[in-house]
Amino acid sequence: MHFLRSSLAAGLLLAGLTLPAAAQTNSSKTDSLNIRKLYDEALLRGQSYENLRYLTGQIGGRLSGSPQAEQAVQWGKQVMEKMGLDRVYLQEVMVPHWERGAKEKAEAKPAKGKPVSFNVCALGGSVGGKLKAQVVEVQSIQELRALPAEQVKGKIVFFNRPMNPTYIETGRAYGEAGDQRRSGAAEAARRGAIGALVRSLSLAHDDFPHTGTMRYEDGVTRVPAAALSTNGADQLSALLKASPTLTFELEMSCRELPDVKSYNVVGEIKGSKYPNEIIAVGGHLDSWDLAQGAHDDGTGCVQSMEVLRLLKATGLRPERTVRAVLFMNEENGLRGGLKYAELAKAAGEQHLAAMESDGGGFTPRGFGIEGSPAMLGQIRRWQPLFQPYGSCDIAPGHGGSDIGPLKDQARVLIGYECDSQRYFDIHHTAADTFDKVNRRELELGNASMAALVYLLGKYGL
Repeated sequence: MHFLRSSLAAGLLLAGLTLPAAAQTNSSKTDSLNIRKLYDEALLRGQSYENLRYLTGQIGGRLSGSPQAEQAVQWGKQVMEKMGLDRVYLQEVMVPHWERGAKEKAEAKPAKGKPVSFNVCALGGSVGGKLKAQVVEVQSIQELRALPAEQVKGKIVFFNRPMNPTYIETGRAYGEAGDQRRSGAAEAARRGAIGALVRSLSLAHDDFPHTGTMRYEDGVTRVPAAALSTNGADQLSALLKASPTLTFELEMSCRELPDVKSYNVVGEIKGSKYPNEIIAVGGHLDSWDLAQGAHDDGTGCVQSMEVLRLLKATGLRPERTVRAVLFMNEENGLRGGLKYAELAKAAGEQHLAAMESDGGGFTPRGFGIEGSPAMLGQIRRWQPLFQPYGSCDIAPGHGGSDIGPLKDQARVLIGYECDSQRYFDIHHTAADTFDKVNRRELELGNASMAALVYLLGKYGL
C-alpha cells in the first residue's frame, strides 16, 4: 500500500460521515494549526528532557523488584500529579526480582600463551555459578542441534551469530538474532552443556556486553548464561581457531529472589464527549541495571507523560480519554502490560487505541500500525499533517510489547517509530545513559506522539 500524499481534505472521513469540501478544508486547517501549537509548546517549553535528567541521574537503572524501581514509581506518580490531571493512580502488580550481584569474571586460557580476560555480563534471569570448561562455537541453535552429543556434553556453548548488517530496519536484525540469547542456554543444557556464552545483539563493534532476558525450560537443567561484547566474541572466536582446546572460566553471582510488589503508574485526562473511549500511550518504567535506562525506556516514559502535558498546556482537551501508562516489568516478564490488560478487561474498558514508545528517543520517523487495513487506511488519512515535521512514515508495524496484551481489546495498536540506526549500539548496555539523548530529537518525538493522540481524540476511528 502506498503512502497517501494528497491533501487531507481530499478524503478525510470524520465520524463516519463524508463532509462537504469546505468543511473538510476548514477542519484540515484547524488541525494543522493545533498540531503546530503542540510542536511549539514542546520545542519552547518542553519538560520531558529535564524529567529524564532526574529519572536517569537521581534514580538510575530500574530493574524490576529493585529499590530504584520503587523510587521510579513514586517519581512518576508525583510528576503526573503536579500536572493537574483528572486522575493519577497506581495499579498493583507482582514482578520478578533478579539480582546481578558482584561483577562477572571471565577468562580464556589457551593451550599456549597467557590467559585472556573478557568483559561479560550475565543475561537477565540467569543462575549464577563458577564454570571451567572447553568451548564449542556455533552460529545458530540449528547448528547446535546437529552436533554430535560428545562435542557438546560438559562444554560451554558459544553462540556467535551476528545481527545481519544488511537490513536497513535494525529491529528486524535484532529479532532474527535474538533466539540465541532467549533460548540458547536451555538449548545448550538440553545437549548436555554446562553453560552458554552469547554474542551481544548489536551492530556496533565495541567492548560493551549487552544483557537482556533469557528463558529456562521446565525439566531442563538451568545453566549460567552470559553475553560477550562483539569485540570479545570476535576475539574468542579467533582464539578458538588458534587453540580449539582452550578452557574458559566464568564466575557469576546472580540469583533469583521471591517476587516483589510493584506498580504501573497511570495518569489520565477525561474525554470531554466520549470519556468511555480510551487512548492509552505509554512506555516501560523498568530498565536493566547496567546503566541509567535512558533510551530504554526512560524516553518512552517521559514522552508519554509529556503527551498529556502538551494537551493541557495548549488547551486541546481531547474528546476521548487519554491515558499515560508507565508500565512495570517489560524487560524480564511483561507483567505490567499483562496486568493493565487484565484490569482493563475486568472493568469493561473500551480502548480505541494504544500507543507505545520503546525504541529510544531519536529523531521521529512516524508510526507503525498493528491493526486491520481499514485502521491503517484511516490513520494514513492524517499523513499530510505530519509531513512538515518529518514524522509521516505511517506503515504496518509492531505496536509494542507492553500494549501487546491489549491486541484483542483495542481497535488498533501503534508503535512510535524513530530513527533506529543507533539504538542497538547502546540497548541493554552500560552505555544507555542520559548524555546519549538529544533534547531536540526527544521533544520532536513528544510532539509527534501528541499530534496523533490529538487526532485520535478528536475524530476517533
